Amino acid sequence: MDNTVRTGTALLWSALGGDPALLDRVAYGGPSGLLPARLPVMDLARATVAVAGLAAAERAGAPGPVRVDDGAVATAFTSERHLRVDGRAPVSFAPLSRFWRASDGWVRTHANYPHHKAALLSALGTADSVEGVAGTIAERRAVEVETAVYAAGGLAVALRTPGEWAAHEQGREVAARPLLTRERLDDAAPRRRAGGPLRVLDLTRVLAGPVATRTLALLGADVLRIDPPDNPELPDQHADTDVGKRTAALDLDSPSGRRTAGELLDAADVLVTGYRPGALDRFDLSRPGLVTARLSAWGDYGPWGERRGFDSLVQVATGIAAVEGSAAEPGALPAQALDHGSGYLLAAAVLRSLTEQDREGGSRLVRLALAQTGHWLTHGLPRHDPERHLSESDGPLGRLRYARSPVSYEGGPADWSRPPGVAGADAPAWLTE
Repeated sequence: MDNTVRTGTALLWSALGGDPALLDRVAYGGPSGLLPARLPVMDLARATVAVAGLAAAERAGAPGPVRVDDGAVATAFTSERHLRVDGRAPVSFAPLSRFWRASDGWVRTHANYPHHKAALLSALGTADSVEGVAGTIAERRAVEVETAVYAAGGLAVALRTPGEWAAHEQGREVAARPLLTRERLDDAAPRRRAGGPLRVLDLTRVLAGPVATRTLALLGADVLRIDPPDNPELPDQHADTDVGKRTAALDLDSPSGRRTAGELLDAADVLVTGYRPGALDRFDLSRPGLVTARLSAWGDYGPWGERRGFDSLVQVATGIAAVEGSAAEPGALPAQALDHGSGYLLAAAVLRSLTEQDREGGSRLVRLALAQTGHWLTHGLPRHDPERHLSESDGPLGRLRYARSPVSYEGGPADWSRPPGVAGADAPAWLTE
């Protein structure tokens, strides 16, 4: 496996505060060429899975190698596509969750949940049909649709190029911050009980947060996911991401529900949240000695700090859809890689926080956003740079730029000794000494 893959893992492991000496334990393998894209999606996938495995092995004291198989990684990053329930394929996106052509560009909407669909239709003032939504959006500017739908409580994002996102205030806020933040809040003792399993209270929604908590469940944690009774998870998302967990319906706005949640949190070791920033602030979710991991779409800062979002929308806003598309229409990554990658990275951050807490104590807070993972994909990972392998020289044909030979060995030639001449202009004779 090339240095690009190892570099991605090393960068993430450093962000997690891990011991660099452990990186040599990661062994890569499996088929190549999976999750093809213009951006280094497979590198992100390998690296996030690698640090999750490495953090788990570190915590368990497992001495053997951490194996990262490309086939297993690519399959897991598209897990929702492989799911079958009694032979039935899952429904990934509702009819109104898609790209739409606006008067000056493109918009992507997300209307999988009934309340988001209702907000979309209300904002547009149109009937519940693809034709109605298409006709309404076609008459409006993309940013106008984005603003109106978000104001109504729905989700719609205008397509931006990487340059437009870099110039956007939220894009600048994301670029100015690290991939994730890890904080020690106090000197409280860890909350874990001797001999008992790790207790993880899961207040997340599709898809990154549930990926993180199903990973913790795989590693032996007792994960209890809580959803509001009037807004359950979509059935196929539940079947895909809640494996290994227990789930319960609880109304946190009712006195009894809030009391039960408080009792659960009193006995928890880890809290993972995946709602938009501010949505859970009315509840008292802090506890001394707790490890808290907060996941959001855009980050808890900047003008979009309180906005909802999903992987598909973050791809559109940050320029990823423009990079992966064409002049005719936007594209998408070969997997919901921001979701899955953020999920494995968040699981790794929780595990590393627990390991550090065992040594040093202290309540811990981890924060990660899909937009930050997207920025790391587009700017943080090493990418192939042809310029590093090109040379220029003057000769009979003019100023020539050309690719250097890949044949190389220590002490050997770095380049050809002469440029190409005019075709057929040399004498038919050997050079003389």
